[in-house]
Formats: sequence, C-alpha cells, structure tokens
Amino acid sequence: MLWDIFCRVIDNYGDIGVTWRLSAQLARRGELVRLWVDDASALDWMAPGALQGRWHGITVLPWELARSHPVEAAQPAADVWVEMFGCEVPTEFIRTRTHTEPLGMTKPPVWINLEYLSAEAYVERSHLLASPVMQGPAKGWTKTFFYPGFGDRTGGVLRGLDVPAKLPTPSATQERLAALGVAWRDERLVSLFCYEPPALAQLFHQLEHGERPTLLLVTAGRAAAAVRALWGTMHEHKKLRLHYLPSLTQNDYDALLMHADLNFVRGEDSLVRAVWAGKPFVWNIYPQHDGAHLAKLEAFLDLLNPPHSVRLFHQAWNQRHMDAPSHAPPCPLPLGDLGLWTESVLDLRSRLMEQDELASQLLGWVHKNR
Repeated sequence: MLWDIFCRVIDNYGDIGVTWRLSAQLARRGELVRLWVDDASALDWMAPGALQGRWHGITVLPWELARSHPVEAAQPAADVWVEMFGCEVPTEFIRTRTHTEPLGMTKPPVWINLEYLSAEAYVERSHLLASPVMQGPAKGWTKTFFYPGFGDRTGGVLRGLDVPAKLPTPSATQERLAALGVAWRDERLVSLFCYEPPALAQLFHQLEHGERPTLLLVTAGRAAAAVRALWGTMHEHKKLRLHYLPSLTQNDYDALLMHADLNFVRGEDSLVRAVWAGKPFVWNIYPQHDGAHLAKLEAFLDLLNPPHSVRLFHQAWNQRHMDAPSHAPPCPLPLGDLGLWTESVLDLRSRLMEQDELASQLLGWVHKNR
C-alpha cells in the first residue's frame, strides 16, 4: 500500500522522530511511504541518507509541495493518509483527491489522526473513535483517531527490532562509547537529554560529591545549552566528568540508552526508547503552560510504579521555577534505589512485549478497513 504521512515539526525533535520511526517500520514491512514534512532538517543527522532518497520505501517530500502543486503531488493516489499529532492534510491536497474521479466515484483513503502518547485513562476511551468530516472538500468522509498507549485497548507503542535480550558487557560498552569518541574510565554512565529543569544544578552538586565517579554524556541541543549555562566550558570537577555528544542518529541514541546505567530522557520518542532499553530513567515531560503535563506525568508514574523516591525526583525534575515553593527541601536523585527502579522498568517492558506494537496494530487496522 501507499501511505501519505503528514508531519509538522512544532519544536524540538519528538514529532519528526516518532514519524520517522513509524515510516521506517512500515517500509521494513514492504509498505511505500511518502513523508510530507514542513522541516525535514533533523533527518540529516537522525536518519542519514533520508533526504537523499537512500531509504528504500520512503520518499521525503516538502509540505509546501502538497499545497502549491497538489495535482502532481497527489499522484498516485495513496491508500492511507496519516495526520501525525493533530496536523491536518493540506486542503489543496484533499481537493485534488476529491476531484480526480467522476462525482461519486472517488474512493476515500483510510484516514487516520495519530495522536500523542499518554498513559491517561482517556486514551483507551478515545482509541479508534471515528470522526466524520463535516465541512470542506472531504465532507462526508471519516477520520479515525488512533491513540498510542500502554494498555491492551490502545494502539500500543513503537518497538522496532532492537530490544536487548541481555545487558551489554563492559567491553561492548567500551567499544560503543569509543565509536562515539567517548573515553570511558569505568565510571557510572549517565546520559542526559532534557529541557532546562530547575533541578539540574542540584543534580550536578549531588553527582560531583558522590561516592562513585560519574561520566555524564550530554546530548546536543537544549541539554548541552542548559549544562553550559551552569558549568561554562568546564568538563571535569571532583567526581563528575562531562562529555558533550554530537547529534546522534536514532540507532546510535538507542544504543547509548542500552549502555548507560541511568538515562535522563525527554518528550515521547526517547521515553519509549528508554523503556525498551530496560535501564532506570528520569522523564523530562514536555512542559505545558496550563500544567496539563503534570497529570500526564503522574499517570505514567502510576503505570511504572517505581519506588516512591523515584516519583519524588520526577516531580522535582519536572517542576517549573514558578511552581516550586521556596521552602521545598532538596530532592536527591535516588541512586540507592537503582535496583528496584530497574525492576519497575523491566516489568513495564515485559508487559509491553506481550502486546502488539504500534506499527503492527496500525497495519492490521488499515487492512481491515480498506
């Protein structure tokens, strides 16, 4: 089948990251994908070769082309339209589809609105709900809401083929880090992918005075900028050593999560990858001005069921300056609970392994409803 997948990059890399993973998994299953995106620049380092057409089964196309040259862009007609995260297929593109055949003969595509991931209860209630199109050139057609999630009555999460069966050996970790230009001295390995959490300075203080030396692998972009704002150009202090990573491909980042002892992740894509890595992690959820992200965080923590100390640290890590009372005591990273923390992650991973993952569920539903 031919899939038209539409993605608008709001900010950061989560939208295009999830969209690319889905596209790649569909292509591996023999599907053909046209990926329409308004800013594909991140694919240059996230999936090298994607913009040059070197990924079999996937063609990356500019969003504007679907608007400015819809007749050419819409040929051949796709079997499936997927709107990622609430973006909408351009009206010009829709109009072309509805006018290419005689009145009454146009066969609508299977039209899916793929939503954001959440552990909240509304996901199970909303998954696969139909939404009739009430106006515009596609009036009378139907979209279906497809909700990723962690339960049996959701669309599942993206998995891929690289879920580790066992822990990597120290020599494998040494080799992987060396390939990234990292000199490892057998310290505790912590990866840092975050926004600008107020608790970052507190974390540094704890790690630099810890009993065991720590190597903090700082990802490029906002995490690196936040760290440099605190530490300047210093790379080593007491028990804490920093290494600033370049922009990583998705494969390299996924491998990093598997080799680290503890991962700080953010957004949606890296959260899922952290679960599959099976290592303790801290989630920096995307902040929303109305505080809705905090309810989403609590729903996920209820699902994960980690030690109480881990929940407290998550709450501190995701607290904004304006929300934190001045008398709030420090909330240390619970390194002493890494064992129980790991068990909670592995338990969640085991539950997810028993469910059909997102790409398979999506394919099955489309085949059933074509």
